[in-house]
Amino acid sequence: MTLNRRHVLSGAASLISLGILPGQTFAQELETIEVFKTATCGCCHDWIAHLQDAGFAVAAQDLEYVALAELKQTAGVPDALVSCHTGRIAGYVIEGHVPAADIRRLLVERPDAIGLSVPGMPFGSPGMGPEDQREAYDVILIGRDGAANVFASYPAA
Repeated sequence: MTLNRRHVLSGAASLISLGILPGQTFAQELETIEVFKTATCGCCHDWIAHLQDAGFAVAAQDLEYVALAELKQTAGVPDALVSCHTGRIAGYVIEGHVPAADIRRLLVERPDAIGLSVPGMPFGSPGMGPEDQREAYDVILIGRDGAANVFASYPAA
């Protein structure tokens, strides 16, 4: 069989009809993210809603403050990178108000790391108020060697 323009166009049309565009891979079902939080934290609920709106399945579990702090420490989150809630997905830790897009990127790139953190609770990060009023913040990649490198930056709105 000789490959001609009609074959290429027909193949491209098939891929588009399946939702696969050039440069993309097959859509994969996102894994469930486990979220550990305290029962009284409202911004945690808002971050969970952000994840669900982005297509993630979420299994949330309330912990007492001491148990949550121990989980963060056991997971390898340095004190300087702690926030109010902790997630786990595909072997990675997600600390704080990390945008869903950065979690997806982490899952595609699969770096040798503990996970991602948005330290503190920056205003305008997912779950922390309107994005159009956000303060600048960074998403930090927590390396297995203890290194903290900027994974993504969000400027002030």
